[in-house]
Amino acid sequence: MKIHEYQGKALLRNYGIPVPDGEVAATPEEAGAIAEKLAAPVAVKAQVHVGGRGKAGGIQLAQTPDEARDAASRILGMNLKGLVVEKVLVERAGTFQGETYLGIARDRASKADVIILSASGGVDIEEVAETSPEAIARIRIDPLLGLQDYQVKWALYGAGIDHPLMAEAGRILRALYRCYVECDAELAEINPLATLPDGSLLAADAKVNLDENALFRHPELSEWQEASEEDPLEAEAHLKGLNYVHLGGEIGVIGCGAGLVMATLDEVKRAGGNPADFLDVGGGARAEVVASALETVTRDTQVKGLLLNMFGGITRCDEVARGILDAVARLDLQHPMVVRLTGTNEEEGKELLRGTSIHLAETMEEGAALAVELCRGR
Repeated sequence: MKIHEYQGKALLRNYGIPVPDGEVAATPEEAGAIAEKLAAPVAVKAQVHVGGRGKAGGIQLAQTPDEARDAASRILGMNLKGLVVEKVLVERAGTFQGETYLGIARDRASKADVIILSASGGVDIEEVAETSPEAIARIRIDPLLGLQDYQVKWALYGAGIDHPLMAEAGRILRALYRCYVECDAELAEINPLATLPDGSLLAADAKVNLDENALFRHPELSEWQEASEEDPLEAEAHLKGLNYVHLGGEIGVIGCGAGLVMATLDEVKRAGGNPADFLDVGGGARAEVVASALETVTRDTQVKGLLLNMFGGITRCDEVARGILDAVARLDLQHPMVVRLTGTNEEEGKELLRGTSIHLAETMEEGAALAVELCRGR
């Protein structure tokens, strides 16, 4: 679960990490009042779950309350990468003498958490990772032992942190790790951890992603969950009760069972295509669920073709076929569609689809290859 910057900073503050003074506003008038209360230049920052807000005009500086009000009026309602800005964070602005990147993330490959630290923080940290990987320190944390003092020192020295900053940077790193573990986070990132003129450090931005499966342990954090945190297509699908993940390719994939859908994605990639999504309708899916799944997938304008891979265990293939035909008729679907049906009532389902524009495939491999060919117009 993604949370907003202002919520992430509230968590950091609870762990003793310094953050700028600020409040959230939903109207330009509220933004102006907050700026007047802070009595200083402020930054007006869009609160949406996307990166690159500054480059997209979602972060603006204001010297006076009137300027803050005007900035908020420009930002509120702005569409940033498909998400509409509904609130802004108005916080005290300052001068930075340096920017450090500090993050803790889950590394599933090594089955551990990893500290990522660099003295070259800021908006171009991705470029630093590509052009100067040696400027970034990565320390693997054993989940049984937790963060050790020697690892903190390794990270600080490996990232080239200035010596006068090491004590405070180490304290903040330990505090961020406690926040990460105790809040069941999957990512805790400060970028930048700003160096102020007096030599102190300040978390100028915060990004925290929480593990949804652990929210039962944090009822106070589950209240922060909202539909706008997700991709709009994912939010819509989840409201329908569908297990959908938007992947951005051109072939819409629907299956029954997470393992089967994952295998189908792999086959599409092996055939040279790019899956548009992961969508698992689950076991025992009725016709209306299949139709709803097709409607969701085809709302993605990048989708050029469809591949349905259905194994009839408790799911009946004839029910799947009826859902497909209903969606095609009701939505007037023009996408080339490949369907592989096997299992319970397989022949009944195939018979319903024969004579239509839908292509039947006998195997998953055949279906993936055919879907890729049809999307390429071959």
